[in-house]
Amino acid sequence: MTAAELGRVAEELGLDVVGAAPATAYEETERHIRERKARGLFADMRFTMAQPDVSCHPETLLPGARTVVSAAHCYYAPEPHLQRGEGRLARYTWYDGYAVLRERLDELGRRLGGGYRVLVDANQHVDREAAARSGVGFYGKNTMLITRKHGSWVVLGTLVTTAEVEATAPLELDCGSCTLCIEACPTGALDDPGVVDSTKCLSYWAQAPSQIPAEYRGELGAQVYGCDICQDVCPWNRGIERRRSQAPVVEGAEPHVQLVDWLTSDGETLTQEYDRLYVPRNDARYLRRNALVALGNTGGRDELQVLEPFLADQDELLREQAEWAVARIEEREARRG
Repeated sequence: MTAAELGRVAEELGLDVVGAAPATAYEETERHIRERKARGLFADMRFTMAQPDVSCHPETLLPGARTVVSAAHCYYAPEPHLQRGEGRLARYTWYDGYAVLRERLDELGRRLGGGYRVLVDANQHVDREAAARSGVGFYGKNTMLITRKHGSWVVLGTLVTTAEVEATAPLELDCGSCTLCIEACPTGALDDPGVVDSTKCLSYWAQAPSQIPAEYRGELGAQVYGCDICQDVCPWNRGIERRRSQAPVVEGAEPHVQLVDWLTSDGETLTQEYDRLYVPRNDARYLRRNALVALGNTGGRDELQVLEPFLADQDELLREQAEWAVARIEEREARRG
C-alpha cells in the first residue's frame, strides 16, 4: 500500500493522523530508556520503561512483521467551568479515546490484509517513537508527541503488520527556542528539555502508590488525576484549541468529578466506574488520596465534616493526607477571618 492510499483509508476510518515506518528496532530509544532508568528519572513507573528489550523491538512483536503503522486520535474539547466541590481530570481521561483508536486500528489491520497486531496503551511498545519515525508528530521539550494539526492533544496507537506499507517521512519540526512548558511546570520536572523527571511530575504523583509529597500537594490544586499544564501553555496546541473552542464535549465524557463522591462511594464501585484510569493495584484508596488533596486545596469550612472520618482512619495514607487537608482549609479560613 502506498502512503497516499494509507492516508485515504485512515481518513475513511476517522483516524486523525497516520504514518508508517519499517518494523525495525528502536536502538537509540532503548539506550535512552536504560540511561534514564539508571538515573532514577522513572521513579517506580513500569509501562514501556520497564521492558525496553521488548518495547523497543517491534520486529519481535509479530512473526513476519514488516511495517509499523502509527495513528493518533485527537481528544481535545474545551473544559467546562469548574464548580465548587469538583475535582479536575486530565483531558485524555475524560473518555476512553484509546478504545476509539483501538477499534479503528483493528479495522485498518483487516483492510491491509495479512497478519497484524494492534497495540494501544500497551506496555509492549513505545508508541511515541514509532509516531516520531513515521511523521505522525515530533518530540516536544515536554516529551509529548506533538502533531502538526492537533498539537499534543492526542492519544497514540500502533498497528504492527506483515503487510508492506510505504514509509512516511519524519517531520522536520521542533520546538525551536520556546521554553514555555519548562517555565510553566511548577515542580521543575522539565528542567532538562526533552526529559521528564518523574519524581517531580504531578501526573506521576497522582498515580503513584504512595503518599503525595507535601511540597507537591498544593501545586495539584483541584487536579485529581493527571496534569495538563505543559500542554495548556504549548503554542502548538493553540490552533486546535481555537478550532474546537465551541465544540461540545463528547457524549459521556467526564471532565470533572464530585470530590465527596470519591470520598464516600464504595471502593469497588469507584474503581469500576473509573476503570479507564490507571490506579495502583486497582485500589480505590489512591483515588480517595487524590480527592483529599484536592479538597484540601479547594474546600472550605463546610467540607471539614467530610474530612473528619478520615482523621481517625486506620489507613496511614488516608489519615495523613486528611490531616494535611484539614490544616490547609483551617489555615485558609483563618486568613479570611
